[in-house]
Amino acid sequence: MTEAATPDISTMTGLELLRHGMATADRPPTIGDLLGMRPVELEYGHVVFELTTRPEFANPLGTTHGGICATLLDSVLGCAVHTTLPAGVGYTTLELKVNYIKAVSTDNRRLTATGTTIHVGRSTATAEGRVVDDNGRLVAHATTTCIILSGAS
Repeated sequence: MTEAATPDISTMTGLELLRHGMATADRPPTIGDLLGMRPVELEYGHVVFELTTRPEFANPLGTTHGGICATLLDSVLGCAVHTTLPAGVGYTTLELKVNYIKAVSTDNRRLTATGTTIHVGRSTATAEGRVVDDNGRLVAHATTTCIILSGAS
């Protein structure tokens, strides 16, 4: 029996790299693992992740801390940009603007975040995203600007 060849990730587009990373059990841990983020859709310029709230996500008022939604949004927005990039090109967030619409309970509420690119240029990219609760109600929305890092790994 022959072993499957290890893919050369340096030749993968951003979309291929994300799909590979989400399907690989022995990859390094990520913030998504810590928060329990699950990929739902990974398409060119469009990403959907979800997570389930838990008591450890509480702010001092007892509701889900805004940083959870901000991290979820930063993840889907950045990954949406990443899906559009060619092999060997990276990105990083320059700016993230989040609007919080309603509080979210910490008792096992499913939050679904969608990120979609607006513009991807040679040096910057922009994207927008939304987080909805398990009843489809808008919880938060955001925009981002990312810098494109040509030749980055």
